[in-house]
Amino acid sequence: MDRVDKMNSLSGQNQTEHTYEQLSRTRRRQVLLSVAIGTFMAPLDSSVVNIALPSISQYFQASLAVVEWVILAYLVMISSLLLVFGRLGDLYGHKKIYILGFVIFTAGSLLCGLAPSIKLLIVFRAIQAVGAGMLMAMGPAIVTNVSLPQERGKSLGIIAVSVSIALAAGPVLGGVLTDKFGWPSIFLINIPIGILASIIAYRIIPDFKGREVQPFDIKGAVTAFTALISILIPLSYAEKFGWKNPYIISMLVTGIVLLIFFVYLEKRVKHPMVDLSLFRNRLFSMSNLSALLNYTAMFSVVLIMPFYLQQLRSLPPSKAGLLLIPMPLTTMLIAPLSGALSDRVDTRYISSLGMVITTLGLGLLSYLRIDSRYSSIILILIIVGIGSGMFHTPNNSAVMGSAPANRRGIASGILAIMRNLGMVLGVAISGAIFSSHRNYLIRLMETQGLSGVELKVQAFTGAMHLTFLVAAGIAATGILTSLVRGPLNSK
Repeated sequence: MDRVDKMNSLSGQNQTEHTYEQLSRTRRRQVLLSVAIGTFMAPLDSSVVNIALPSISQYFQASLAVVEWVILAYLVMISSLLLVFGRLGDLYGHKKIYILGFVIFTAGSLLCGLAPSIKLLIVFRAIQAVGAGMLMAMGPAIVTNVSLPQERGKSLGIIAVSVSIALAAGPVLGGVLTDKFGWPSIFLINIPIGILASIIAYRIIPDFKGREVQPFDIKGAVTAFTALISILIPLSYAEKFGWKNPYIISMLVTGIVLLIFFVYLEKRVKHPMVDLSLFRNRLFSMSNLSALLNYTAMFSVVLIMPFYLQQLRSLPPSKAGLLLIPMPLTTMLIAPLSGALSDRVDTRYISSLGMVITTLGLGLLSYLRIDSRYSSIILILIIVGIGSGMFHTPNNSAVMGSAPANRRGIASGILAIMRNLGMVLGVAISGAIFSSHRNYLIRLMETQGLSGVELKVQAFTGAMHLTFLVAAGIAATGILTSLVRGPLNSK
């Protein structure tokens, strides 16, 4: 790095390092509210669509395999572009990318609501995801920049609450809107909210000058995008087509090779998209790895529990949904408390304790049976929710607090990638374990003379037992990675 680059880098860092000192408490709260709206809308639209898929399928006379891409296009596009958006934010300003995200998200929502065909709906969902990815990548960076160091955990906890509310409210809101106004309404409702939120963000989020003057790493961006696409798509379909499918294997290998090439490329580029020196910081790297492990373990619950309640327990979707709500609601209540506590206590101990509780909850879920009491199910889901709420906010605070101010956009993007990759991995791994073990148990018990309902019940509970035990093992690994990361010194 030459003298000019160093001066630009230091200028960008100094301008943002003490942003909080230039803002009143009221202004900081207003910024926090603006970011909370953005971080609410992005995950909301990843969960609100699920319940409307049957209506969309019927409207367009499309098969499930095609309609799945309404969800998949959104998740894959977001995950693949988060690194790009994080770097763009560091180069051109977090506020600019954040507001542009609102504009694209709102325009994409309008296009989705007016889509004349299923193919165009999928394309418009990808456009909407571009905006959502910008919102997700910039949110934590903006909050970290404007928050007092001793209040960072509490502020990020409030953002975590908005995500939990979105995930909990998505299926309920989507069901009501679809029933009353049709499936386009789940997209069109975003338009007035997006316009208002864009205006609020433009007026209250500070835009400090003096950022790095560097070229954007186009080669790195294209390589990272292609690598992530090549990994995420086969992971999303591995459970359906099997891990031995040649297309699944070839795409995964391609993605891994491209990821290795990306690291090679970034080490040799003068102005890389991802500053790999961030990963030399054990606090940063281990906290991100812990987030990946946590989401991988947690999404076994998201995948398996609806099948347990609806297929094995024969509950209607409405009642099954109500039984699942305690987990995100508990996370919503615990997240700000753990965030505030992490401002006073070493973050690794709080987040590690959260992983311990998550491991315990997943272990208890493995013992559910067809006649388990509903009160027991709710209690276990609350335990899992407590663990999740205790883990995420202190862990997020550790990631963002360990990154230099002029690298918080890319740090925020990496953290968001860990979340989305963990979600995809969680579904792929738990789905593969559950399906393969259930099929194995069915074949085994058929040779022993079992059949009918008894065969179905034992195969299901046996497969669920193993799936949640593996998830508990993944969470237990996260306890170790969370503990060894070291303390956060820059409070």
